[in-house]
Amino acid sequence: MRVVRVLNGEDARYGLADDCTVTLISDEPFAAWEREEDVSLSQAKLLAPVVPTKIVCVGINYRTHAAEMGHKLPKDPVIFLKPSTAVNCPGCDIQYPPSTSRLDYEGELAIVMGRRARHVEPKEAAHHILGYTCANDVTARDLQAIDGQWTRAKGFDGFCPLGPWVDTDVDPMDLHIETLLNGQVVQDARTSDMVFDPYRVVSFVSGIMTLLPGDVILTGTPGGIGPMDPGDTVEVRIEGIGSLTNRVV
Repeated sequence: MRVVRVLNGEDARYGLADDCTVTLISDEPFAAWEREEDVSLSQAKLLAPVVPTKIVCVGINYRTHAAEMGHKLPKDPVIFLKPSTAVNCPGCDIQYPPSTSRLDYEGELAIVMGRRARHVEPKEAAHHILGYTCANDVTARDLQAIDGQWTRAKGFDGFCPLGPWVDTDVDPMDLHIETLLNGQVVQDARTSDMVFDPYRVVSFVSGIMTLLPGDVILTGTPGGIGPMDPGDTVEVRIEGIGSLTNRVV
C-alpha cells in the first residue's frame, strides 16, 4: 500500500495511491479511516507524505560513507535532529542559502512511524512502523565543518525532501538505493551496507525519545556524497518505493 498526502483543492488530504489513482481517506493513516472519492494521480499535487513532529537522523550509518569521511564505525547509532520545518515536498525546490558555499545531497531511506514507540525491542520495531519513503538529507557541508555539530548545516527550511509516498509493504533490509545528479548516478548502494539496520535504529531511538505516529527517521546516507549547485536536479531512487526529485534554486 502507498500512503500519500495530496493537495485537494485548498486542503491537504491523505490517500492511498496506485499507478493511476489516489483514493482519498477520511482520516490520517494512523487512525481509523474509510475510503472516500478517487482522484487522478497524474492530476494530484503530491505533498510530503507525512507531517512529523520530529525528524531523527542517523549519521555514519553506511560503511562506504564512514570510509569516505574518515570515520571509524560507531558502536551505537550517531543521531541528530532536523526540525519539522525542514520537510520539503516531492518536486519542490531546494533553496540554496546565501550563508553556505557548499550544499550537498545525501540520498537516504526514511522510516515513517505508524504507532507510538517507547523502549521498543528490535524484534518489535516492525509493528510500530507505517512504512518507508525516500529522503534527501540536504547538508550545508561547509557550515557543518565550521560548527563542529550539525544543527545549522542540516536544519534550514526545506532541507528534508520526503516522498513520493510511504510504502507500507517493502522490506527495508536489502534495497537498492541510488542518487542521481542531473541524471548521472552519484550514489549507488544497498541498504544491507548499513551499520545499524532500520529495526535496530528504531529500537535505539525509542530508548531515548518517544516516537509518535508520523515521525520520520532518516537512516543515513551511503558513500558518494557531493555538492549541488543552483539549477541542478537531484533524484533519490529506492527499490520498491519510488523516486524523489527536487531542483536546487
